Parts: sequence; C-alpha cells; structure tokens
Amino acid sequence: MVTSASYPLPAFYFKVVFASSQGNSDTSFQEVSGISSEMETEPIVEGGNQYTRQLPKSLKHSNLVLKRGIADMSSPLVVWCQKVLETNFMEPIVPTLVSVYLLNEEGSPLRGWEFADAYPIKWNVEAFNSTKNDVAIETIELSYMSSSRTL
Repeated sequence: MVTSASYPLPAFYFKVVFASSQGNSDTSFQEVSGISSEMETEPIVEGGNQYTRQLPKSLKHSNLVLKRGIADMSSPLVVWCQKVLETNFMEPIVPTLVSVYLLNEEGSPLRGWEFADAYPIKWNVEAFNSTKNDVAIETIELSYMSSSRTL
C-alpha cells in the first residue's frame, strides 16, 4: 500500500510492459515521455453580453515516446516497429496494450498508466557524434486509442 511517506515518487525507477511481449525483457528504456491528456474546448459566444464560454469538445492525447539504447535487430519490439513502419502497409498493423509503471524500491508498482491499442508511428535513431562517448539511442513513438491510470 502506498502511504503519504512514499511521495513524491522518484522518476528513475520505472518499467514498460507490452501485452504482446508475454513477459519478454526487451522493454528496458532510458526515458518515457508523453504521458498526458488534454481536453479540447470550443468557444461559444453568448448573445447579449461580452462572455465567451469554453465548452468541452474532445480529449487529446500526446504520443507515448520511449527512448533506449539501440537494440538488436532480433528484438521483438524492433521487429514489430519494422513490420508497421517498413512494409508499406503490406501487413496489418497489430496494436497492443502498453503499460508504464513507477516502481518502489522493491520493484512493486506504485502508479501505473495503460495505453490501449498502441502502435508505432515513428522510429528514430539519434545523431551519431564522433566527439562524444555516448550510447547510440533509438526513439520509438507510439500512438494509442485511449489511456487510463491504473494505480
């Protein structure tokens, strides 16, 4: 159970789980971003006065962005990205459930988010630089149908 003494939660201990990976450990990431929701509104001008009301219109979600060191070509995540982004729609896009969890020191989830029907829309390899001694990083950007907080 999470107590108030557990907060604020550290942002460095987290895990990403792909439902389609069936427990595969190919999901270690350096950074996760894009966990956000925003309500779009529509301005409605009232007649007879100077007021404008903002009425709710729809929800908008950012894309989920995952960063990690470049993985082996046999990685299930790399294979999935290739099937979606490099086959020119010759194969159907197979979306999956993606979960992101913030963990406590024992590795148990304290807070979680689920992203339904996620699929890759962008796969990027960051710039190589001969003057730095950095790890080569790939970024995978996922679109999804809906999100919810699980914990």
